[in-house]
Amino acid sequence: MQDTLIDQGVSLMLFGMGTVFVFLTILVFATSLMSKIVGRLAAPEVPKVTTNIPSTPSGSASTSMPSQQQLRAIEKAIAAHRQR
Repeated sequence: MQDTLIDQGVSLMLFGMGTVFVFLTILVFATSLMSKIVGRLAAPEVPKVTTNIPSTPSGSASTSMPSQQQLRAIEKAIAAHRQR
């Protein structure tokens, strides 16, 4: 049986669409796999932060105002965060 021109066009279209679908599916899986591999190999190092907490009674720490030095440190931290 001879295929008509329309039948050939439809089968070519389906073959092309199937090829693109398979390629994109493989691409999604490959990208996901690479993302997981890179995430494990290049895990970001969290810098260790050491703080000096003054020993004060627990009641006075919640009611006292921060010192001028603490306020300046807070201002610098906020400014550094906003510059990102």
